[in-house]
Amino acid sequence: MNATSRPRKAANAVHRRALLESMIRIRRFEERCVELYSAARIRGFVHLYIGEEAVAVGVNEALTDDDAVVSTYREHGHALARGLSAEAVMAEMFGKATGCSHGRGGSMHLFDADHRFYGGNAIVGGGLPLAVGLALADRMTGRSRVTCCFFGDGAVAEGEFHESANLAALWGLPLLLVCENNQYAMGTALDRAQAQTDLALRASSYGMVAWAVDGMDVEAVETAALRATEAIRAGGGPHFLELRTYRFRAHSMYDPDRYRDKTEIERWKKRDPIVRHADRLRRAHALPAARLREIERAAEQEIEHAVEAADLAPAEPVEDLLLHVTSEPRTPAKEATGR
Repeated sequence: MNATSRPRKAANAVHRRALLESMIRIRRFEERCVELYSAARIRGFVHLYIGEEAVAVGVNEALTDDDAVVSTYREHGHALARGLSAEAVMAEMFGKATGCSHGRGGSMHLFDADHRFYGGNAIVGGGLPLAVGLALADRMTGRSRVTCCFFGDGAVAEGEFHESANLAALWGLPLLLVCENNQYAMGTALDRAQAQTDLALRASSYGMVAWAVDGMDVEAVETAALRATEAIRAGGGPHFLELRTYRFRAHSMYDPDRYRDKTEIERWKKRDPIVRHADRLRRAHALPAARLREIERAAEQEIEHAVEAADLAPAEPVEDLLLHVTSEPRTPAKEATGR
C-alpha cells in the first residue's frame, strides 16, 4: 500500500519487483495456512486467496492510507496488501489475543481500524452497505478519500449489491466497487446462475463507469484501479471494476471441489499472476534469478516468524470475554453538556 497521501506510481523495475514481492508474500502466507489447517493448528472456516493475488496487490497500489477498505470472507490477501502485518493476521488465524481482531474474528473477520481496513464479512455482499455508509460519511464531512469495497461475482446477484450501487450512483459517492469475478459463487459457475455474465455491463446500468479487467495481470489491475480512483477523487462518482480472476483452490478448506473440471483449473493455472509477472520482469532483464530467490526466502522467513509468534501469543483472558460484545454505555448529551 502507498504510504503517501496521494498515489504516485511509475513503471520502473523497483516498483514492478515490489508488486511481485507483495504477491509472493500473500501466496506463501496462504500456502502455510493450508499446512497449518491440515495440522489442526488453524480451525474454523478458511477461504484461500491463491490465484487471486494480482487483484489485492494491484488495487491497493491505487489507495492511500486515508482511504478505506471493506472486504469479504476471502480477505487474507486484502489485509496483507493493505499493510496489516503477517504476524497480526496469523495470530488472528490462531485465535490469539495479539491478532488484529484480538482473536475474536478468525479467518473471516480480519479488522484493523488503524489501517482503515473495515473487516472481512461472512455474509455474501454484506460489506456493500457498510462501504456505502463510509463513502457517504466522507461525502457529508467533505473528506477527500475513497472507500474501496471488494466482493465476489456471487454478490452481484444479491439485493445488497443493487441497492448499494443505486444509492452510490444516485448520491455520487466516492466509492470504488471491486468485483473479484473468480467465475464461481461457491460451487456454482457464473453462467449457471446469472443470465447476464458481463458484470461490468450490469453495473453500468446504474449510471456508473464500469469496465472489465484481466485480474490475472497485476499491472493491468493497478492501471485500472489508478484510473478509477483518480476519477473518483476528481468528483466522478462511483466506479466499478470487474476483475476477471480465478481461485486455484476450492471455495474453502472444507470444500471437496467436485464441481470444476480439472482441465479448467490447469488452464487457469497457466495464467498464474505470479509466474506471469515474474516472466515479464525476466524478459525485461529486471529480475535476476538470485533476486527472485531472495524475495522467496524473505517471504518464507516472514511467514515462519509470524507462525512462531502466533504459537507463543496468549489467548484472550477469560475475564475479558464479555468485552466488546455490547456497546459501552454512553453519557446522555444533556449530562455531557451540563444542560
